[in-house]
Amino acid sequence: MIETETVTEYFERVMTVANKMRSNGEDMHDSKIVEKIPQTLTARLTYIVVSIEESQDTEAMSIDELQSFLVVHEQKFKRVNQEDGQVLTSESSRGRGRGTTQGRGRGRGRQSFSKATVECFKCHNLGYFQYECP
Repeated sequence: MIETETVTEYFERVMTVANKMRSNGEDMHDSKIVEKIPQTLTARLTYIVVSIEESQDTEAMSIDELQSFLVVHEQKFKRVNQEDGQVLTSESSRGRGRGTTQGRGRGRGRQSFSKATVECFKCHNLGYFQYECP
């Protein structure tokens, strides 16, 4: 996987190669592809691979399941990085000293909490915590 490549782009490239191998008579089972993909991902996705291997049976996992896990985590990672960038730019442009109107202490400036972005640790669906998993 190339550093600048997204998970979706990488899966498209891998599946193209796998389909070409199948059309040339190679015996390519989906389980073999699922086994090889985590080994070829970039270092930025290592923590996702470890969590998938620890919580899921990768031998019974389909290619689509693996891709969906990786895409969800990649989107979360991008969202966190975007939020960090916004915080840095707003803090640097605000300045220091008495002219600031931003208060300090607990409860000020908190954003509302939405469960829509919460992922269940057990089944990896969005919208609820593990203890609420159906």
